[in-house]
Amino acid sequence: MGEYDPDKVSAAIRSEVARGGQVYYVSNRVTTIEDAVERVNQAAPEARVGIAHGQMSAREVEDVMLSFTEHEIDVLVATTIIESGIDNPHTNTLIIEDSQRLGLAQLYQLKGRVGRGRIQAYAYFMFPGELPLTPEATARLTAINEFQELGSGMRIAMRDLEIRGAGSLMGAEQHGNLSSVGFDLFTQMLGEAVSEARGESADVAEVEVTINLPADFYLADEYLPDVDRRVLVYRRLASATELAEVDALERECEEADGALPLAGKNLFDRARVRIRASRLGVTSVSLTGGRLVYQGVDVARNLIPKLKSKGALVYPKSHKLAYPFRISAEQVMPAALGVLEELGGDDEE
Repeated sequence: MGEYDPDKVSAAIRSEVARGGQVYYVSNRVTTIEDAVERVNQAAPEARVGIAHGQMSAREVEDVMLSFTEHEIDVLVATTIIESGIDNPHTNTLIIEDSQRLGLAQLYQLKGRVGRGRIQAYAYFMFPGELPLTPEATARLTAINEFQELGSGMRIAMRDLEIRGAGSLMGAEQHGNLSSVGFDLFTQMLGEAVSEARGESADVAEVEVTINLPADFYLADEYLPDVDRRVLVYRRLASATELAEVDALERECEEADGALPLAGKNLFDRARVRIRASRLGVTSVSLTGGRLVYQGVDVARNLIPKLKSKGALVYPKSHKLAYPFRISAEQVMPAALGVLEELGGDDEE
């Protein structure tokens, strides 16, 4: 990885051709691909060069690829058209010019086009020295250089997600359909869709709980920098069905990374609210007009006087409870959880 260097390109091509191999030279602009061919010819005049790109007819591309497969071409100058479906064990050198223009997944996919056999393969990711790299491009090239061992696909995908952003799914900036249904319901809907696609019967016994409370629920990058671990924590919380699982995971995080910030505590309390609410048959928890509103709840008769003495409104026929909330907004999650504990008699686990 480095700035474009004609001498390095020449050495790479000649070295590969000398050992009987072939080269992919990627230039992802059809309008200037002839210029790339000229650069290759200047770097290694003796090399036989072919061209492949998406604006060629299917027959032309097929003819070029057949010639390349039959080793009638030493260097194939191509666009990213080669990133999938190409398997040539004789091609063990990849040169990409303007690599800063490509996405991380593309770079990783292209790198997989070489080294398909037992021969040592080489990949050169180059960028113009006269142009400054953007922070995102620098991050992509650093990632592709960092993850070189076999089986790095998942790590690359996670780093790509981190660089491009995941849409702040768990934070106050969440957007799209997810912001309408909430993370837990979104996860459940996704699981049911996957089960349906696989022909499996989805588990419909658990009550769906919509949580609409004005709080942030996420693990900050500063608290847990490793994106793989953050995703794992989110997954474990979303799949947790027991309070003990949430408690154990919270202890695990705090022992490893210190006390959770407020948004992190909210994330774990949100999982507890979901589990307790589901067990009580509650379908919705929200904050409306200065009251915590619980939909779908059947309040035990012996609890009604106590709740009313605290200013709560109980609606048995509509299965609704509206509990006054008069403290700081930062306490909305513990308060919502406390009401559920009171409704359940705190007999959970």
